[in-house]
Amino acid sequence: MPTGVHIQDARAQLFDAAERVLLRDGPHALTSRAVTTEAGFAKGVLHRHFEDFDGFLTELVLDRIARLSDLPLVPGAGTVVETLTDFLTAVFSSVAVAIVALITFRDDLRRRLREIRGPGVPLASEAAALVHGYLRAERDLGRLPADADLDTLGLTLIGGSHMLFADRQSGSPSRDAVRRMVTTVLP
Repeated sequence: MPTGVHIQDARAQLFDAAERVLLRDGPHALTSRAVTTEAGFAKGVLHRHFEDFDGFLTELVLDRIARLSDLPLVPGAGTVVETLTDFLTAVFSSVAVAIVALITFRDDLRRRLREIRGPGVPLASEAAALVHGYLRAERDLGRLPADADLDTLGLTLIGGSHMLFADRQSGSPSRDAVRRMVTTVLP
């Protein structure tokens, strides 16, 4: 990209480029050079918008966490199994699994995110909190047993989904595989 040319929404373009590199090549390949090359920008563009590469990655993760609230998880709508299947498929077929790997791979990123978000695995923890809130609402509606252990159910659903989607080489599991896991976990 020529110097002096205004770039529309460079941050979003850099985030999208990072996501493509992360999904295609994994966390070990995610460098500032790979991101700017993927975006078609000079390397300096990234450093003009972020203090350093870990600052960029921190903002990327926070941006992807914010997107979780856009996913459908409406109590009382559809069946509990189908709603959870849709939500978990949307979360884990996105960049979530790759971001969890990235956070595990990069110590400085993990430290920065813990300073901002607290303990836990960012993105997975937020997805678990959304699932827990949904399960609580469904229990309140009488669609789950009153004695359902929501903490264990939520963590099991998130962990089971992560395991189903974690193998990048085999591709995403079928919707039926996710539904079977959800059906097995729910009381």
